[in-house]
Amino acid sequence: MRREQPRSPCLTDVEPDRISCLPGHVIDQVLSHLSIREAVRTSVLSSKWRYKWATLPILVFDTHCVSVASQDHMIIKNKLLRIIDHVLLLHSGPINKFKLSHRDLIGVTDIDRWTLHLCRKSIKEFVLEIWKGQRYKIHSCLFSCQSLTHLELFNCWLKPPSTFQGFKNLKSLDLQHVTLAQDVFENLISSCPLLERLTLMNFDGFTNLNIDAPNLLFFDIGGKFEDISFENTFQLAVVSIGLYLNFEINQSRLHGGSSNLLKFFVHLPHVQRLEVQSYFLKYLAVGVVPIKLPRPCIDLSYLSIRINFNDLKEISASLCLLRSSPNLQELEILARPEEQTVLLTHTYCWEDVYFSCPVMQLRYVKIDGISGIKPELDFINFLLLHSPVLERMTVKPVANVGLELMKELLRFRRASGQAEIIYLEPS
Repeated sequence: MRREQPRSPCLTDVEPDRISCLPGHVIDQVLSHLSIREAVRTSVLSSKWRYKWATLPILVFDTHCVSVASQDHMIIKNKLLRIIDHVLLLHSGPINKFKLSHRDLIGVTDIDRWTLHLCRKSIKEFVLEIWKGQRYKIHSCLFSCQSLTHLELFNCWLKPPSTFQGFKNLKSLDLQHVTLAQDVFENLISSCPLLERLTLMNFDGFTNLNIDAPNLLFFDIGGKFEDISFENTFQLAVVSIGLYLNFEINQSRLHGGSSNLLKFFVHLPHVQRLEVQSYFLKYLAVGVVPIKLPRPCIDLSYLSIRINFNDLKEISASLCLLRSSPNLQELEILARPEEQTVLLTHTYCWEDVYFSCPVMQLRYVKIDGISGIKPELDFINFLLLHSPVLERMTVKPVANVGLELMKELLRFRRASGQAEIIYLEPS
């Protein structure tokens, strides 16, 4: 009988290569959690992994994609440019998202070439953050990219061609440290019919914010502007506005009995969360402040207000908002102590306020930055007396305000038997 020759070890007799045997969708999931640099390095794992990174639908080029020992910014920048060129050259398949955000990158002409390439690939999400140098002028080809659903630009200049007719599929727009003309801004917003989220921070080139967006749900803005108005924004639910300019210098522009407060809320019937930051309450208080709004904000459950307690009109505007928000659950009050050094010559008539204000449904109140002056304490006393379901009030003063304020707070009567006052030491 012939004896069978022993076989040499082969792949079927040894432990299988688990890395190579992973299903394609698992490999895709692994790659999605890696930086582009780490994803490219997986090419050495096996033939199955070799060019798998080249089909990644999300490309992010940031500080994690470049590793060099040198601190020379020019060397880092040149290596970053080579990496992006290499990846885009070898990439196959769709690119859903492209993000370029590197601290050593300035506006270079290569970005125009990459933008053109991405628009031809029907990019859906485009994020460009230029951290250094002058504002980068966006290439005109981007304004013809109708596949965009999310656009995010930092330190850029937008000047669309005359043929620009809007982004018909754009749902999210985030513009920070940007320059664009008044007509460009208005046309950009009104010609994005599906726009749901809009963020504007530190902009120039326009001062009037005319927001016409029928599907807008989220609006966050912080900057210097003169006026703001909403049109066809009946779906807007989350609004955060910070005016970085003391509005007193512009109040002379208003005449007669016009009210910014009334104008502001006409097209916001369903607002759920509202943040009034920086000096925007001063803007709202311009004109004749009503006792309450003609139409209550029945959906408003969270309200944050930054206020100067030595400004009677700001107090009136705040009380108007409280009277007009029957279902308000959370309230945050942030004092502007830098303006409260000048004492009031007239005191607020709190007796009238107590009489005219309905019972509130507040459950949680946070008060920050107070210094213990009488208008602040009167306001806190008012909240405690008109909040029968209040559960917790947190008070955090500025520095050098301590024991006496805490004692004063504990003396106040409370409409809610379970209300807890928490005093936090100033940081």
